[in-house]
Amino acid sequence: MTLQMNRREAIAFGMASLASLTIPAYAQKGMVASLVPSHDETLQRMLSAQITDMQSRWCGAIPDQYGIHYCPEVARLLRDGAAAYFHPESRFHQSSDLLQRMKLGAEFLVRSQSKDGNIDLPSTNFNSPPDTGFVVHSVATAAKLAQMHNDETVMNLVKEFLMNAGRGLSRGGIHTPNHRWVVCEALAQINEVFPDQRYIRRIEQWLAEGIDIDEHGQYTERSTAGYNTVVDNALIVVAHKLNRQELLDPVRKNLDAMAYLLHPNGEVVTEISRRQDVNTRRTMSGYWFALRYMAIKDGNGLYAAMLKPLEPENMELARFMEYPELEKPSPAETPIPDDYEKEYDAYGISRIRRGRTSITLLHHNSRWISAHQGEAVINGIRFSSAFFGKGQFVPTTYEKRDDGYYFRQTLGGRYLQPITDTSLLPVTPDTWGRVVPRREMSELCEMVYEAYLRETSRGMEISISATGTDNVPIAIEINLRTADNVTGIVPVPNRSDTFLLKEGYAEYKAGNDTIRFGPGKAEHTWTQLRGAEGKLPGPSVYLAGYTQFEPTLVFEMG
Repeated sequence: MTLQMNRREAIAFGMASLASLTIPAYAQKGMVASLVPSHDETLQRMLSAQITDMQSRWCGAIPDQYGIHYCPEVARLLRDGAAAYFHPESRFHQSSDLLQRMKLGAEFLVRSQSKDGNIDLPSTNFNSPPDTGFVVHSVATAAKLAQMHNDETVMNLVKEFLMNAGRGLSRGGIHTPNHRWVVCEALAQINEVFPDQRYIRRIEQWLAEGIDIDEHGQYTERSTAGYNTVVDNALIVVAHKLNRQELLDPVRKNLDAMAYLLHPNGEVVTEISRRQDVNTRRTMSGYWFALRYMAIKDGNGLYAAMLKPLEPENMELARFMEYPELEKPSPAETPIPDDYEKEYDAYGISRIRRGRTSITLLHHNSRWISAHQGEAVINGIRFSSAFFGKGQFVPTTYEKRDDGYYFRQTLGGRYLQPITDTSLLPVTPDTWGRVVPRREMSELCEMVYEAYLRETSRGMEISISATGTDNVPIAIEINLRTADNVTGIVPVPNRSDTFLLKEGYAEYKAGNDTIRFGPGKAEHTWTQLRGAEGKLPGPSVYLAGYTQFEPTLVFEMG
């Protein structure tokens, strides 16, 4: 249901609007005030979904599409509810109805806590300190806003949950590297409103392990679109609330590194991630807080340039209210690097950026090339053969040479002769595998894959060589983001999102960007070869032939 202000609340709101001297600074800023209407709409959607039946075990919760009730969504209701409750321009300002809804949410969170003070993440983790930490991040923001406004009512709503959580977090464990900093952030937040030396001691224990950032500016999980942002935000919060300014140095190192892991349309290179965001289509949206905080604190123009595409869509009202320094104008922008070659040996990738052209090479991955030309995106280029059911090209050798980038893989196939050592007979189902190495081999076959990528003035040129055993079927897959505007290709019968480039060149357009590639070749129409990895999601264009197979493909990008 839609919450309405009563007459007294409306009068109070009007008086507050007139009394500018009583309005916090953030309410007078056009940029921040402009967030209030969309913030209120989002809050209203959460309130409309909240369960208010006092007889329900889920009272105060917000079910997902499957009817599962997660604590983080309720925590966001408390955070966003507090921001609206305290912001004079919100239609929920000082709303008693909103306060009651927040009370139901806080009570649900307390009921959800274990005896240790932790909550469950029903999709995977139970009695989980780190997931409790994520929930605390939002609930503690509500408490901080209450503290800033000297409001004991809101503070008391969330106190029991936070005190229970602080008890659990000050002794609980973690799963993954980033969870250490998630817990530290939560404890620093609780300590700010309910100080306790146990929280500080636990933070110091985790910090004693050292911040896990490598020479290339990535944290252990290398999660460029996911957990990087979690760690950056956590370190900033701990640095801010405990005056540990040295914790900002790894944040700077990570943000600097991300400038070289961006595609021209603002998407992030995710191929290096060790987490769920690997090979996903993501932007820098999760870095909004870190970029704005550090751009203003350091007067850093590069961070300001990286921040610009993220605003206003990713701005958060509660963050501005908790951290008023975010309201300051960001510094003059300096250009984001867009002309470079960089090697990341530790990650097994190379990056090439030439303006709107962005190429990522994966040294030991079947999806060995991806390329962006602005909005026109090749998600991956792969090739395989039907060689003994194991012919997927997965480079085992990579080398950067003066004229380009070289990849190689060698595969072998063989047949087995009868066992001649009578002590190994009979061969049973249990011994088959053990005696294979004792057999002589015959009819030996070999497949040698080599691939070169060379930059050209118009884009790139790829030479592929599959030599050795004759007459082996080969298929090259070029996976595109969309096939809505591609010419020169024909569909493969009875296979969805599967096309052949039989001859000439394909032209792929997206917005004002174009990738033209070819020449085509289709000596057969078998695209999903035996032993090859399954087709990549989305439209794939194939070239097909037989060994000896040595095509050179030109990609004109502009």
